[in-house]
Amino acid sequence: MIASVGNSNQSRYFQLLLVTLAGGCIFPLVYLRQNFEVTILQSFGISAVNLRNIYSVMGLMFWITYIPSGWLADRVPPRYLMSFSLTVTGLLGIWFSTYPDHDSIRMIFLGWGISTGLTFWAAMLKAVAIIARPEEQGRFFGMLDGGRGLVEAVLATIAISLFAYLINSSGQEASEALKRVIWFYISFVLILIPLIFFVISDTDVEAQNSNSLDIAVLLADFKTLLSKQEIWLAAVCILCGYQLFWATYSFSAYLQLNFGLSAVTVGSITVAKLWMRPIGATAAGFLGDRFNREKILALLLFFSSLTLASLTLVSTQVGPSVLIGLVLTVGILTYGVRGVFWSILESCDVEDRIKGLALGMLSFLGFAPDFYQPLISGRLLEVFPGRAGYDVYYLGVAGMGALGVFAALRLNYLTKLKKPVKHLFGGVGQ
Repeated sequence: MIASVGNSNQSRYFQLLLVTLAGGCIFPLVYLRQNFEVTILQSFGISAVNLRNIYSVMGLMFWITYIPSGWLADRVPPRYLMSFSLTVTGLLGIWFSTYPDHDSIRMIFLGWGISTGLTFWAAMLKAVAIIARPEEQGRFFGMLDGGRGLVEAVLATIAISLFAYLINSSGQEASEALKRVIWFYISFVLILIPLIFFVISDTDVEAQNSNSLDIAVLLADFKTLLSKQEIWLAAVCILCGYQLFWATYSFSAYLQLNFGLSAVTVGSITVAKLWMRPIGATAAGFLGDRFNREKILALLLFFSSLTLASLTLVSTQVGPSVLIGLVLTVGILTYGVRGVFWSILESCDVEDRIKGLALGMLSFLGFAPDFYQPLISGRLLEVFPGRAGYDVYYLGVAGMGALGVFAALRLNYLTKLKKPVKHLFGGVGQ
C-alpha cells in the first residue's frame, strides 16, 4: 500500500507533490487545443470536425481502458506506471511535432489515449485515495487537481508568452511558433521521467492484492461495486461535472471565431482561466472537508451550469472584459467541481483493496464525455453553423449539470442515513 511508505504528514504530502507533478505535466501536451486550437487546425491542415473526431478516438481509448487501468493500479507500483506513461507520451509528442499526416495524427492520439489512460490515470487517483486519511479526502484531491492546474497554468503561461514572442518579435510563422511550443511541453515531460522513477518509493500499490488475475474474485468485486447505489450516484456527479469541464475546451475557438479576438488575446484569456484551477480546486476541496462534500459539489454544479448558460446570452459586440469575467467564473467553478468530485468516493464505503477498481469504474462511467462529447459538439457545429452551434452545445451541457445537482444531493441523503449505523458499530465517519 502506498501509505506504507510512511504515515507522517511530511511523507504523505511529499508523495502528493510527486503525483501532482506527474499529473500536471502529462496532460497539457495532449490537450494543446485548449489554447492553440485555431493554430493547430491551420498548421496541420485539418478541419475542426477532423480535430474533434481525433479527440474522440483518444477519448474512446480513455474510456475502454479506465477499468483495466483501475485493476492495474491495484497491482503495479506507481513509479513504473507513471514513468512509462511519461516516456510514451513524450515520444509521441516528438512525432506530433513533425506535423505528420492525418492518419498519423490519429495514431498519435490513439497512443496518447493508452499512455495517459491505461497506465497513468487510475494509478494517480489510487495513490491519492490511499495516502489521504478519510477526513482529508477533499483537501488531498483538491490539492491534486489544484496543483496539477498550477503546473498546467505555469507551463501554459510560458508557452503563450513564447508563442507571442516568436510571432510578434521574431516574425516567425504561427506554425513554426507552435512547433517550438510543442517542444517546450515535450521537454518538460521528458525531464520529469527520472524524477518520478527514482524518487517515488518502490512499494506495492496494494499489498492485499496478488499479482495474478483471479476471475472469480474480480467478478465478485465488480458485483459488490455495482450493487452500491452510491457508486452510481457518484458516477452521475462525475459525468455531469466532467461535461461542464469539457465544454471549456471549446472556449478558445468560440472566442476567436465569434467575438473577433486574436489568437494571442484568446490564448491569454484561456491561460488566465487555467490559473483559476489551483484556486477553485483547492478551495473546493477544503470546503468539502470543512462542511459537506456532496452539498459543496451540488452548489458548484449549479452555479457552473448557470454561468455557462449565461455565456450564450452575451452579445458579439461585448468588450473583452465581460468575456474574461465570464470565462474566469466558469473556470473557477468547473475546476472547483473537479477538485471535489473524486473525494465523494469516500462516501461510497469502498475498501482500500479495490479502490483502484472503483476509481476505474467511476472513470469509465463518468468520463464517457471524452468519447462522445467531441462528436456531439462537432455535429452541432455542422447542423448549426457559427455561434448557434456553440450556444446549443453549451445549453445542453448546462442541462446535464443540473442533473448532477440532484445526484449530489441524493448521495448526501444516503450518506446521512448511514452515519448512525456507522456510529453504532464504531465505524469511521465522514
